[in-house]
Amino acid sequence: MSSRMEAGVGPPDAEGAPSATRPTRATSARDLRTALKAGVPEGAGSAGHAPGHGGGSPRGGPVGDGSSSSGPPRDRSALDGAPGDGTRGAGSSPADAPTPAPDAFPAALREALGRRGLSLERVSERLRARGIAVSQATLSSWQRGRSQPERARSLRAVEVLEEILELPGGALRSLLGPRRPRGRVAPARGESAALQVLGKDSVVEKALGERFRHFNQETGSLLIHDVVTLGERGTLSNLTTTNVLRASRAGADRALFVLSFDDEQAEPLDIRVTSGRLGEATYLKGLKSLVLEIHFGRELAKLDTTVVSYAVDVSPSREPATHYERWSRANLHEYLQQVFFHPDALPSGCRRYFRDQVGSPPRGQRPISMNDSHSTHVLVSRCKPGVHGVAWDFGTPE
Repeated sequence: MSSRMEAGVGPPDAEGAPSATRPTRATSARDLRTALKAGVPEGAGSAGHAPGHGGGSPRGGPVGDGSSSSGPPRDRSALDGAPGDGTRGAGSSPADAPTPAPDAFPAALREALGRRGLSLERVSERLRARGIAVSQATLSSWQRGRSQPERARSLRAVEVLEEILELPGGALRSLLGPRRPRGRVAPARGESAALQVLGKDSVVEKALGERFRHFNQETGSLLIHDVVTLGERGTLSNLTTTNVLRASRAGADRALFVLSFDDEQAEPLDIRVTSGRLGEATYLKGLKSLVLEIHFGRELAKLDTTVVSYAVDVSPSREPATHYERWSRANLHEYLQQVFFHPDALPSGCRRYFRDQVGSPPRGQRPISMNDSHSTHVLVSRCKPGVHGVAWDFGTPE
């Protein structure tokens, strides 16, 4: 199983009545801000979403990391289709149109959402009601400038967004810059480090889609503490994680986490965030992964630290878990993993190990003992990038 996070889905909201006042066409962020003042806000939407439920659970055990994950297929809004043309005023040509500032579209989208008082969850539901599937994760990426709509389906979503946000036609679409280069460009520093550990086309990359390139680049983990609890049949019952994060740049206010399971039978039953605030939680049944986005509650200054703690209860899987792994793309100051066994399902032996990459052969295996509380642990200081795991056997010792 592994760790990393993201979005929830709620019931669609009924479309609100159109505002009596609609702003005129805006072609710049400044014009749009002026025009938005004529709009009528709808009422504040909640920033938090209830966790989604789905099938899936770890059989072989979890794989986790405070800054990586596994998850769903790429957002369908970013797949397939050809690019469309931006809306332009009559008589103008592409050469005459000024190039929008890089942050014009995300800034305008954020302001429009704020003016209308709509949460990303509600916007995603309204788009879905119009037959356009755009996840909250994609909307979040757009409003933060991490990615921009480019495919035909995404550009159509922008047009419908203008209607939902009661903006004039082309108000948002005209602020989109030129298409970003396609093909596999040189990976960003954080992405390159993650690829070294996860490999190409990993579950984490599929789960995060476009966001994988910028996955938690604003923060890095210093210390991680995992507590794994197994039930009376040896299946995973609960996972509790505490992660101490440090901001690599000013402005960081959230992080993503992904938990991956080995068995589709298990399913996340409950998610509790005890330090931080749950922003999004989506279980991706096809990838057997839970993606969480946890907000810090404030923006961090550069080198500031914050603590994120969460717990996930899991329904029983078909077969007992046999290991738990956590991957990390950067050096951790310290990693502590504790595994608690049920008195009726004690293992015949436990061992620690290390992998250079997810799926590679384990090395450095060493037996570890169990104490009177039916638990074992491994503590790693100054641990290098890779996969740190604990495995156990329920069979009869040789």
